[in-house]
Amino acid sequence: MIISRRAFLWRSAAFLPFSLSYPFPRLARAQPPLLGHASAGSIRFEVAPASSGLDFVLRNGAQGRKYQVETLLGGLGVIDFDGDGWPDLFCVNGAALPSLAKTGQEYWNRLFRNNRDGTFSDVTEKAGLAGQGYGVGVAVGDYNNDGHEDLFVVGVHGNRLYRNNGDGTFTDVTEQAGFSAPSLRRFWSIAAAWIDYDNDGRLDLFISNYCDWQPESDPVCGGYCHPDVYRAEPMQLFHNNGDGTFTEMIAKDGFPEVLGKGMGVAMADFLGDARPGLFVANDNARNLLFRSTGDGFQEMATESGVAYNGDGRNISGMGADFGDVDGDGRLDLVMTGLKNETYEVFLNRGGGSFDDGSASTGLLALSRPWSGWGCGLVDLDNDGWPDLFVAGGGFEAKDAQPNRIFRNAAGKFADVSDLVGKEFRTPRLHRGAVFADFDRDGRLDAAVTAIGERIELWWNRSPRKHWLQLRLKGKQSNHSAMGAQVTCKSASRAQSRSVTNCVGYASSSDLTVHFGLGEDRKASVEIRWPSGVVQKLGELAADLRLEVEEPAGGSEGERPREKPFGGGK
Repeated sequence: MIISRRAFLWRSAAFLPFSLSYPFPRLARAQPPLLGHASAGSIRFEVAPASSGLDFVLRNGAQGRKYQVETLLGGLGVIDFDGDGWPDLFCVNGAALPSLAKTGQEYWNRLFRNNRDGTFSDVTEKAGLAGQGYGVGVAVGDYNNDGHEDLFVVGVHGNRLYRNNGDGTFTDVTEQAGFSAPSLRRFWSIAAAWIDYDNDGRLDLFISNYCDWQPESDPVCGGYCHPDVYRAEPMQLFHNNGDGTFTEMIAKDGFPEVLGKGMGVAMADFLGDARPGLFVANDNARNLLFRSTGDGFQEMATESGVAYNGDGRNISGMGADFGDVDGDGRLDLVMTGLKNETYEVFLNRGGGSFDDGSASTGLLALSRPWSGWGCGLVDLDNDGWPDLFVAGGGFEAKDAQPNRIFRNAAGKFADVSDLVGKEFRTPRLHRGAVFADFDRDGRLDAAVTAIGERIELWWNRSPRKHWLQLRLKGKQSNHSAMGAQVTCKSASRAQSRSVTNCVGYASSSDLTVHFGLGEDRKASVEIRWPSGVVQKLGELAADLRLEVEEPAGGSEGERPREKPFGGGK
């Protein structure tokens, strides 16, 4: 791995080994000064009360034995399962140990319908989504292009595909789709991503697998074991055959044989070549970066500079997300880790090359005291710069931590967590985090799971600024428009976003593309669809929620349909 001289000067060469139970700090090293807090009240959150109806509790089946699986669950997904334009919420749950069976309703996965009034209703039983086995994460996407968002749930030794029937119910089609074939090994999967890697208009599936683990042979380590105790597992790619079935891709099909201890997955067109790529955060193993070749993948993390942290070492990679941190039009990468490891920022320099930006953005020093799991580069104050939200928490009750928010001011982060709201300081064992405008007021909200606790829904109450939201519907491209690149230009600046389903740790955020516009009252938008079609929308007024359909061809499309905003029904 090549480390820039500037990055090396910020980071010490010395590093003590890491223990999952007792992480050692890095030795002291030169660091930039801490960035000051942003103005009070620039980002504000208010937690939803119990009366909201979100009563999901993340249960890991812990009985004191400390099985390795019981601390690595907690994914959740945003899904508009009923197609009413309001984001609903799906929560993945654990199971009893060591049986890995959902022995009671307390272990059910849960689907909550958005009632459009700040409350949610549990519709799990009617939908048929209680699930089975020890769940960890979820991916949301319309794999069969029928206009209804489907669910792929991953977990320990068994993944499930649920087809959305469009009538409020789902059908488990795991076997019919080929995910239970006898030839397939049953891995411990952490996360998944829908991605049309070959641009044939159908969503394929990538799965991030973790360790080779069995309950009957799990070693006793005096705590949770270090990942080095376990063998790494291969990543998996499944091709969508277009008939409801999937075929696993292997080396002869263009998917490299790569082992890892895969955690969070992030997807974006990081090369700018109209082909989506994938980043996998690995737990104490080198990270992975896949570029699409059009008919397969090439792994390129080492030569790109993202395989290791700025010291050239592994960390406990947890969550990851792509976003344009420094405003240069290229999608950068953020990865969370554990306390004393610091989070990582990889700045995209073009041509597949990344520099260590952890120090220059301020995140190196700011993140040192915090363990991070789920995360997202999302514009929480609508100023046009993606902020970093992190679900905080260690492995045991003594390691509980509050969530963190690092506000982005022109490429420099400031920790504003203590200014966000009183309830935000509550320490828990947080895990997954997703983002959506659940109340449709133009501000992005957040939902976060925590082991043994009721789910947190954080309503965004930041001062109002202008915004624009786009919901893309592919025709030649996949219906979810996964992999589409959207550029928004207003008087203040240009912004770029990718349509993606995988965000942070084991979770799937809203497919709606959100732009904060600050004080700007209008913007122009260009969409580069996965099919290659470039669609230029005329000047758009701010504070609109738009549904945009892919045009049949050419560079211009019809004026997008405008939907109600500001909480209207």
